[in-house]
Amino acid sequence: MIKKLEVDPRIKAKHDILLDQPIIIRLKKFNEEGADKFTEELNKAQDTGQPIIPIVVDSFGGQVYSLLGMISEIQSCKIPIATICESKAMSCGAIIFSFGQQRFMAQHATLMIHEVASMVFGKVEEVKSDAAETDRLNNYVFDLLDKNCGKPKNYFLNLIHKKSHADWYLDAKECKKHGLCHNIHLPSLNIKVSVNYELK
Repeated sequence: MIKKLEVDPRIKAKHDILLDQPIIIRLKKFNEEGADKFTEELNKAQDTGQPIIPIVVDSFGGQVYSLLGMISEIQSCKIPIATICESKAMSCGAIIFSFGQQRFMAQHATLMIHEVASMVFGKVEEVKSDAAETDRLNNYVFDLLDKNCGKPKNYFLNLIHKKSHADWYLDAKECKKHGLCHNIHLPSLNIKVSVNYELK
């Protein structure tokens, strides 16, 4: 995404502060560290007074519980969110991408959707318990995806089933067809800072 800042040359004192605004969040890691950083940046963005928060998703995915924490932060955010995929939004990245009120994909970008994975080890009852939790998380996450894209319940799960539960890679046109993205281009964020004088 291109960020263009045009500052009136008469403004000097706070110029350096203005260069840091508005905040654009780049989301790469879905782990505890990534979730903490995301929360910090989202809160900082809300304090700037900017009218929209762009989130650039560039991720191969990660931990589903970290994803759920980030989703909670987005849902409690008071400012509209725009999500942007410049190259890849896979697994958890695809889910959080769907939470943008405006969703942009570059022409050559790729989204990947798959079922929630689990590395289950242990005694039989532990394996059963972990499998049940994985199933719950899978249904919950796909239900969110259906709602965000305006689709009926199990829309995406049924498509995954038809693809023999394999990873599903989608280009920008396919994403727009299924309601995953709204625009096939990268947005430009234009910022103008000026000084006006008026004598009354």
